[in-house]
Amino acid sequence: MQKQATQFGPVQIGIILLTLVTALVHLVILNLRSIDLLFTLNGIGYLVLLIALFLPQLSGYRNLIRWVLILFTAVTIIAWVAVGAKNILGYVDKLLEVILIVFLFVDRGR
Repeated sequence: MQKQATQFGPVQIGIILLTLVTALVHLVILNLRSIDLLFTLNGIGYLVLLIALFLPQLSGYRNLIRWVLILFTAVTIIAWVAVGAKNILGYVDKLLEVILIVFLFVDRGR
């Protein structure tokens, strides 16, 4: 399997920033009062998928990883709709996650 160099443009930078922000929301902000295992695992999941998406050694799997990250993000949104706190942080984070899905979809041709 060949390693392909990852080219970073505005879409890729957007993916990185959006994923980092939503991971930090789940890892830090939502764990300020007490550690919540689901939020922690969700944040770690975002970080692992982000690293995997841009890791040159996994470039042959980039399309699959992208779809897994899209699905992971969609499941996170659905779970929030079902049981999440409907506050400003939740709405902002879900908006960022929807934008992340759009960026990932746009990036699929790479």
